[in-house]
Amino acid sequence: MSSLIFNLIQVKERIELAALAAKREPEEIELLAVSKTFSASAIEEAMHAGQSAFGENYVQEAVEKITQLEKLRPWLVWHFIGPLQSNKTREVAEHFDWVHSVDRLKIAERLSAQRGEFPNLPELQLCVQVNVSEEDSKSGVALAEAETLCNAVSKLPNVVLRGLMAIPAPNPDPQVQREAFAAVRNCFMRIQSSHLLDPAYQFFDTLSMGMSDDLESAIAEGSTMVRVGTAIFGKRDKITK
Repeated sequence: MSSLIFNLIQVKERIELAALAAKREPEEIELLAVSKTFSASAIEEAMHAGQSAFGENYVQEAVEKITQLEKLRPWLVWHFIGPLQSNKTREVAEHFDWVHSVDRLKIAERLSAQRGEFPNLPELQLCVQVNVSEEDSKSGVALAEAETLCNAVSKLPNVVLRGLMAIPAPNPDPQVQREAFAAVRNCFMRIQSSHLLDPAYQFFDTLSMGMSDDLESAIAEGSTMVRVGTAIFGKRDKITK
């Protein structure tokens, strides 16, 4: 058994144990394998071990891998999870299934219009990114502004509003981790409860939060999708793209 497959099994066990500890069903939490900086062959290996959802941060690198793995496209779901600049939205609209990092209306509008240029593709699934720790270095809207952005995104064609994404400031204290995730969950639930009868919110069901170092805390506070890279693929070299 390769180290990648062993790691993948270990992460799935962590998710299951965290779910059971939170009195949740493990099936409620999806694992998104963050494959940025790792090769197409590593993604293919993980896919053959049962992993289908992969997250990428860098547009050019991701498009190269998506193209290399075109033959496997029916079995792969590609999530863009990094900061997104306006001049990169068309490539993302063309190649990805999900975008987690919508932090302003302009980006959502561009993704909506550009997705419409590919009528053979299904609607693009979007999450609004919130900056729960209010870090200057992080993308995302303030929790107080999340509903306003969600309302605007929900009205756009060719895209579907799916939920919220957050990357809290790193902290080794599980209690501090949980407080940040709880704030995002409470924001999510407020938005959801305000739009119970709104068709534009019928698929608003995703809380994308939790990574290798804090997924247990995220799951305890309601995460439905954890984004795990290092614990699956190993340590990565830092690159800038």
